Amino acid sequence: MRFEDKPIVLRRSRALVSLGASLAAGLVLGLVISAKAGWAPRVVHAGPVFQVAKSEPLVDASGLAQGFRPIVKKALPAVVNISTTKVVRSERMGPFPFFDDPFFRDFFGFGWDWVPRERRERSLGSGVIVSPDGYILTNDHVISGATEIVVSLADKREFKAKVVGTDPKTDIAVLKVDEKNLPTLPLGDSSKVEVGDIVLAMGNPFGVGQTVTMGIVSATGRGGLGIETYEDFIQTDAAINPGNSGGPLVNLRAEVIGINTAIIARGSGGFQGIGFAVPSNMARDVMRQLIEKGRVIRGWLGVTIQPVTSAVAKAMNLKEPRGALVADVERDSPADKAGLRTGDVIIAVNGKKIEDSRDLQLTIAGMSPGTTVTLSVIREGKELTLKATLGEFPEERQRAGLRPREGRESLGLEVQDLTPSIARQLGLPPNTFGVVVTAVVPGSPADEAGLRRGDVIQEVNRQPVQNEAAFWRAVRAAGDRPLLLLVNRGGSTYFVVIESR
Repeated sequence: MRFEDKPIVLRRSRALVSLGASLAAGLVLGLVISAKAGWAPRVVHAGPVFQVAKSEPLVDASGLAQGFRPIVKKALPAVVNISTTKVVRSERMGPFPFFDDPFFRDFFGFGWDWVPRERRERSLGSGVIVSPDGYILTNDHVISGATEIVVSLADKREFKAKVVGTDPKTDIAVLKVDEKNLPTLPLGDSSKVEVGDIVLAMGNPFGVGQTVTMGIVSATGRGGLGIETYEDFIQTDAAINPGNSGGPLVNLRAEVIGINTAIIARGSGGFQGIGFAVPSNMARDVMRQLIEKGRVIRGWLGVTIQPVTSAVAKAMNLKEPRGALVADVERDSPADKAGLRTGDVIIAVNGKKIEDSRDLQLTIAGMSPGTTVTLSVIREGKELTLKATLGEFPEERQRAGLRPREGRESLGLEVQDLTPSIARQLGLPPNTFGVVVTAVVPGSPADEAGLRRGDVIQEVNRQPVQNEAAFWRAVRAAGDRPLLLLVNRGGSTYFVVIESR
């Protein structure tokens, strides 16, 4: 169209506009009459037709005027800060303060007489009051080794707390303060938690004071992370940082549905959007046993199990990669007496489907010793039913000297926390994390892998380890798998593999 044609078009459009206006008015009138008569015109679309369901809004905008203020006001008074003091004994050579750290002495092999001394280490964490008479839920790692525990409430009151009991396998601990009529939070039903639920994480991150962060449930039933022995974590993207440990994960009914426990972090060690909480149902059961019995008693079957992968399922002619593969049966164990054999695949317990090896571990551990269970098993392509009477899970072997590895021989090394003092002596930046190797047994797996005194182990099977406890938890979680260690030696990192024997 040329520019000089525009006036003609515009003039013609006046008539078209007039005609269009009349048609539009008629159409509107027709639609109004049709709507009243219960009839609607048929509309033809060029693409797919999507029906929009009539429903109420999922969120009432008027209800968001105060945000999460009512929940926070109800919950926060029951959230406590926990400060701990730990007395650490070390040795000091009187006239040579430069050799103040025991590791430096071991590293260079000095043999002078050393004078014992003590130092106090302080740390911060969080907890939640769950009964008016002073029972508090927190993490085991928050109070582990503490000689003094002080609990601070939101109203600035402080109380000395005593340890009722701890369960390192789930990282749950119960404290008690001598006070009545305390603010509390109820424990919700974590089995009803679903992905997408809005949650609030509460605690004392970095020691700055009570803090609330908001997010959603990112996943449920997370396990296989090597963080604890029994893992059934709720994963959330609500910001969880150091110091949040032991604090509650709260739903929109102001119920505790989890105890914040761990994060996955890279580099700075801060919030990365992946945090984990022990489900409230697990925490409730552990707390009940610790209060009533002083320890947690778990059911025991006596089998070594492993996941049923797609390759395993194909090789064993299974219909689907589901269940727990029995790799070994302990002699005279409940499993042995029930007739379980190596190569059996346990697919159900008391009619409940077993999805994987972790599911079986949690199911059996959650039962009481003496319970008779019905096991559905696939053996050589045929399904059969066995009955087993559970025993009590044996107490974990205590470490004496070099720490034993569960299910395999000792690594043959000794480690300790990497302190800033040791990092300086090794020429490493002060923010270097990990555990430092202080002893290696000649001929041991650690020795054969090339580890030396002074090496700093920063990862175990690609999981960062911040301290000695985390290192040994990761080693135990590896089972019979090779250990892939990220080692920092003199500022350079490399991987070392320790094969299982």
